[in-house]
Amino acid sequence: MRKMSILLAATSLAVLATTAARAQGVTAKPTSANTAPDVVVTASRLNAARQTIDPSLGATQYSVSNATIQALPGGDNQQLNQVVLQLPGVVQDSFGQIHVRDDHNGIQYRINGVILPEGISVFGQTLSPRLVDKLDLLTGALPAQYGLSTAGIIDITTKSGVFNNGGEVSVYGGSHGVYEPSFEYGGSVDDTNFFVSGDFRRSQLGIENPDGRKTADHDRSDAGSLFAYLDRVISDSDRVSLIAGYSNDRFQIPNTPGLTPQLGLTVNGQTDSPSALLNDTQRETTGYGILSLLHDQGKLTLQTSLFARYSTLTYQPDANLGDLFYSGDSEAASKTNFAAGVQSEAVYRLTDAHTLRGGVIIQGERGTSKTVSQVLPTDDAGAQTSQTPIAIVDNSGKNQFTYSVYLQDEWKILQNLTLNYGLRGDDVNGYRNQMQLSPRINAVWTPYGGATVHVGYARYFNPPPFELVGAQSVAKFNNTTAAAVVTEDTTPFAERQNYYDVGAEQKLFGRALTLGVDAYYRQSRNLIDEGQFGAPIIETPFNYARGIIKGVEFSSNYAKGPFSAYANFTIEKATGKDIVSSQFSFSPDDLAYIKNTSIFLDHNQTYTGSAGAAYLFQSGLAKGTRFSGDLLYGSGLRKDGLVPNGDSLAPYTQVNLSVSHKFDLPYLQALDVRMDVINAFDKVYEIRDGTGVGVGAPQYGPRRGVFAGVTKSF
Repeated sequence: MRKMSILLAATSLAVLATTAARAQGVTAKPTSANTAPDVVVTASRLNAARQTIDPSLGATQYSVSNATIQALPGGDNQQLNQVVLQLPGVVQDSFGQIHVRDDHNGIQYRINGVILPEGISVFGQTLSPRLVDKLDLLTGALPAQYGLSTAGIIDITTKSGVFNNGGEVSVYGGSHGVYEPSFEYGGSVDDTNFFVSGDFRRSQLGIENPDGRKTADHDRSDAGSLFAYLDRVISDSDRVSLIAGYSNDRFQIPNTPGLTPQLGLTVNGQTDSPSALLNDTQRETTGYGILSLLHDQGKLTLQTSLFARYSTLTYQPDANLGDLFYSGDSEAASKTNFAAGVQSEAVYRLTDAHTLRGGVIIQGERGTSKTVSQVLPTDDAGAQTSQTPIAIVDNSGKNQFTYSVYLQDEWKILQNLTLNYGLRGDDVNGYRNQMQLSPRINAVWTPYGGATVHVGYARYFNPPPFELVGAQSVAKFNNTTAAAVVTEDTTPFAERQNYYDVGAEQKLFGRALTLGVDAYYRQSRNLIDEGQFGAPIIETPFNYARGIIKGVEFSSNYAKGPFSAYANFTIEKATGKDIVSSQFSFSPDDLAYIKNTSIFLDHNQTYTGSAGAAYLFQSGLAKGTRFSGDLLYGSGLRKDGLVPNGDSLAPYTQVNLSVSHKFDLPYLQALDVRMDVINAFDKVYEIRDGTGVGVGAPQYGPRRGVFAGVTKSF
């Protein structure tokens, strides 16, 4: 499950090609009538060459293969964040969010090494596990090619269809009204390889339940996604590829029955609106595309990519103005974001001891925000002066341009000692114009067989997520029921970090067992956090003037024959002091306390663990049957105590189980049947209780669900 892969030195192109071919089993796999063996080998060699452009080089890397995903409870029918949660240092939060090493966001997604620009999705999982051939999570002191979002790099190597023609159709479903049909197909025709996948998921548990029942009121979701990959080998040295994807997700916002409005408002003669009848909805769409040209010849490998992403988020409040009774504001909100750019990177093997890497990334984006708020007028003392709502329109738009460049040298000092050092420059022009030069250095030592030690330092520059920066005019809401108590609204700053990381890994028992430990320490100026401060489920970034995040990750992985197992445990602490942006979102008391005293970040979880095991019967009557299970443990996110974020929620353990069997029937041929039990012991636990700095409504983890699926391969 876990792999800390550290590239110690660049090898010759011939060795890379041979290694990749063996890893993929090219020599053992039959090719179709339309796929020449030399095309398969060329594709493997070009894949290996592309991977030399962006190696980990001393960073901490955890990897998950498609086979591992299939063995997990839920398989590729689960959402991608559920897969990533099984990796060390990853914490679950509400709305499907994950935190890597106690950073609120800071996650950069890449597909086949190319940056996928951030969108504004909150609930939607744009990327499906079905498209994943291998997923790498890189964190720690990253090399210079990684920047802007540096808490974790999730790099997905997609399926391509290059090694066999075929596909599958599947139907999956069960508890909570889950129904999920899907398909995938891939293959090769002459010099062209392709892969397509799609799925649709309907559920009555679309967003975390706010009151802990098995199924929440008004919580239906409909989510669909499509993905396509196409590449063509132009020559032995060149390949062009196209990636495209689209997702369309609709969510009802779940209700908590029995609530009573506390604001004492009267709206058009009414003084109450049943909370069980609120009808708030949110829709998110995302489309993206990547066009890449790869050239590999001799000492030089170069890839240039054009990328684009368009995303929308639309929130519709209750048409009967029910939200106005509970929050003083019934707001309809619409956000759009379009981002496009170019990423050009190269590796040049200068000598046996020195490998140079460099690149340029340029991105432009346009964000728009439109809101219409129904509010009630008030006097200077805050007393309601009319029962008739008034509409406040607040529309805005902004452009941002980002320029990044880096250069680094991989220096093989000794046979078992490699130093990678480089410099990165970033210039961001948007709500603020900010820039930074960021040095990076990593050393990797392999003192003896099976042991690896790495130590690194990285200077980071992380701008706030452009698509989430609030453009609301606070003054427009003066003398209304949506007026802010604090009117100060400083635009968020970029976060600047000093990041230190040291780790070790030991392979034992013929490399069947891998043990690892990694420690990190991060000093931040203008530490970025995010919170939900209104009815629409849209996060707003803000800064702590200073922050400290530190932790230790322990990991273990065993794989031999039909049995595999893993276990991870993380200890973390994250604190921040003095909120210096988006102040209007907070109470005066919280701002005053946090100004002079460090507090825990709301998404800090002191102890986090994950574990799993799988066994595949390879003979006898049970041949083709796999039993597996995994678990998540958390000591609980923060909640308010005597001070902001001063306490933590109760610890929890969620256990998931799975059994599957592969049938090989005379007419149906390959047929896979699986059954999954999620939260097998029906543990009732809170992810959030509705208190804490920047925290919205309460959310509970999923209750027990039983699911079954049938997959037909062809």
